[in-house]
Amino acid sequence: MPVMEKLKMFVVQEPVVAASCLIAGVGLFLPAVVRPILDSFETPKQAPPAVLSDVVAGMTAKDELGNSGL
Repeated sequence: MPVMEKLKMFVVQEPVVAASCLIAGVGLFLPAVVRPILDSFETPKQAPPAVLSDVVAGMTAKDELGNSGL
């Protein structure tokens, strides 16, 4: 009996197990492919942190209507 015939019979007889095997296969395959792709991208230099006084001023400043920044 050819392999495809056995596979079709397995999917018909055990659809939940077949779906679980498919999901597991995807779960094993994706990290092996996606991680190297992400690592190949050049990461930009990290932006310098904002000055704390500017952050506090932005949070406590009031807009034109008198509402606070929050």
